Amino acid sequence: MPATPAPAVTHRPDERFDEFLLAAAETHPDHPAVVEYADGAERVTTFRGLREAAERYAAELDRYGLDVGERVMIVSDTSAEAVALVLACSSRGLPFVPVSPETPAERRETIERSAEPALCLFADGEPGTAVGHGRFGPDGIEVPLPPVRRERRRRAVTPGDTAYIIFTSGTTGRPKGVVMSHRSVVAFYRGMIAEGFVSVGDRVGSTSPLQFDFSLLDIGMALGSGAAVAPVPRALLRWPTRFLKVLRVTRATHVNGVPSIWRQSLRHIPDQLAALTELRGVLFCGEEFPLGELRHLQRLRPGVRLINCYGATESMAASFAEVPDPLPDEVTHLSIGNGHRGTDILLLDPEGAPVREEGVVGEMYLRSPALMTGYWGDAGATDAVLVADPLEPRSGQRLLRTGDLAFRGADGALRFCGRRDSQVQIRGNRVEPAEVQRRLLAHPDVREAAVVVYEGPAGDAELSAFVVLGDGPAGTAESDLRAFCLRSMPAYMAPSVVRIVGSLPVNHHGKTDHRRLRAQLVTDAA
Repeated sequence: MPATPAPAVTHRPDERFDEFLLAAAETHPDHPAVVEYADGAERVTTFRGLREAAERYAAELDRYGLDVGERVMIVSDTSAEAVALVLACSSRGLPFVPVSPETPAERRETIERSAEPALCLFADGEPGTAVGHGRFGPDGIEVPLPPVRRERRRRAVTPGDTAYIIFTSGTTGRPKGVVMSHRSVVAFYRGMIAEGFVSVGDRVGSTSPLQFDFSLLDIGMALGSGAAVAPVPRALLRWPTRFLKVLRVTRATHVNGVPSIWRQSLRHIPDQLAALTELRGVLFCGEEFPLGELRHLQRLRPGVRLINCYGATESMAASFAEVPDPLPDEVTHLSIGNGHRGTDILLLDPEGAPVREEGVVGEMYLRSPALMTGYWGDAGATDAVLVADPLEPRSGQRLLRTGDLAFRGADGALRFCGRRDSQVQIRGNRVEPAEVQRRLLAHPDVREAAVVVYEGPAGDAELSAFVVLGDGPAGTAESDLRAFCLRSMPAYMAPSVVRIVGSLPVNHHGKTDHRRLRAQLVTDAA
């Protein structure tokens, strides 16, 4: 007789961030909540244990007399202790500011000056002797020089209060802080969980650093569903054999991350990837998944549910779309759907009129209860992206102007096709580098491609492409790839220079590092 499935987690209306994530402690207290990889074995923290750890941290935070709204910077990778501390902060109305230990000291200091946290707590390393700097771990919180206690102005934490601030790269070169309320985050979690990706007993492999909002998506997907989050140690992620071993040891049923986390495994150890028989779902976000690699993954693990997640830190995510299995040969753009439950994506042309025709590109505007409150300390930048409803500006409702471009396919679903601000003028013509990249990836010998804009010898903008070939017989030349582009696009769109390289550099988020590619062009030209 088949086992009776465990009951689903019960959620109450208007839960705080921490209440939503710990709801399973009431109904499934002895189920795993965090499964960590340690010395070749798994280390499990149950929902009961996670709640107790969060309560201990919360009691220790109370000693410092912090008021609702005061920030706590957490310098840590994802761990059971870090998750518990995040929950403790939320329960006391203290917005947490996650920062990766890999963040350069200068950038961390810039974030600290901007956020002005009352406490800055480190999981590892030397926190220094500054006021409010301390450590946290299994033994609790230790702050040698506590901040001065201030007069409390607030009585209670409300769903509209700030849950966290995540600092992302800003166009000015300085980090910008995305402020998210408890209500917005929980609204997103509810919409995501309604998609039914995971359930009680599943284990979600998380590959993103804690400072990246994708890690909070993973934590919410797992804990909010009564599943466990299984963080992959950052030091092991770049080694395909060790990465897959972590997934085996933690018995991950689902893995979330940027597409490039799979690249080396697909290329070098496909048999080991195929042997992950417990793997049932892969959710990817942050960049396009090369279609050749995606089809390879489907062949290795037929039946695995592949989910294309689209969105930005300002709303955590906006849509989820299931990839057809198998992916038809004629597909050139993956669907991103039309928004998760509770959201609506509006497509507008440059004049602000709705785009209804198939194949016509427009800019996406997001209507959602899960939008950020704004950018920390930057009202001007906030007003530039949280704009009046273009369809009825008198309503006072704000939509997120994403800056992302898309078009509708024959099925009515959206296809992402680049950034409004990444369009460039090449000899007086508008060009979207992502379109050139997709053309290169359509070549049968190309496995990866990246297109960057650089200043040519005459001072004009030019396109350069970096290409990684597949494992087939050598013979494709750089000139062949440029000619392949010219067969389907005008000369101004084809890259002036095509370079075949062994691999593409990635940044600390696992995305292709276009800055390093541009720097390489400058170095080569010198």
